[in-house]
Amino acid sequence: MSRRGRPRHPDQLTPAEWRVADAVRHGLTNSEIARRRGVSLDAVKFHVANAVAKLGLANRAALRQWPGVPADSALAARTRPEEELMLGPVGQVSRTVADLGRAKEFYGDVLGLKHLYTFDDLAFFDCDGVRLYLQRGEPGSESVLYFRVSDIGAAYDDLRERGVDFLGAPHLIFRHESGIEEWMAFFTDPDGHTTAIMSQVIPG
Repeated sequence: MSRRGRPRHPDQLTPAEWRVADAVRHGLTNSEIARRRGVSLDAVKFHVANAVAKLGLANRAALRQWPGVPADSALAARTRPEEELMLGPVGQVSRTVADLGRAKEFYGDVLGLKHLYTFDDLAFFDCDGVRLYLQRGEPGSESVLYFRVSDIGAAYDDLRERGVDFLGAPHLIFRHESGIEEWMAFFTDPDGHTTAIMSQVIPG
């Protein structure tokens, strides 16, 4: 007899579960994930529970630290470099704004920065190679420094060995139409300042 229902997904998680898992690893709450993805809170809870169960993890907190990578990700196909870890230049600086539309007009039209792209309540501009990341929220939050690294998985492992306490495992932030993937992982410095490593992963 043939089995009914959907065929088993070839990856550890389904695409929907991966999106929710990455949002959890980014530090978002279930409510924030539901709002950003335009789905119900129950749907988010369902995907979180499924991911935790499939991966054999203890709870949601363990999911945030889980370092898995989607099978179809450009990062999964990369080999680890042999050279010693070197943090690259600052690749991105964040700023929280009260009105995203007004901020985009100021930074783009008034200051003349090149607008790269916008999605949800996030907007990105180019500052001569350094990205300015605007996020709608309560103004006054401290900026986050994002350091570029050539291999985020290797950098994550190396920094953990040096005693860096990451808030969550490396996770996919965004996939461009070109297939280029944006990966990040966050940690804090001794004074509690949020800091990150980031990597653009090119397919092939």
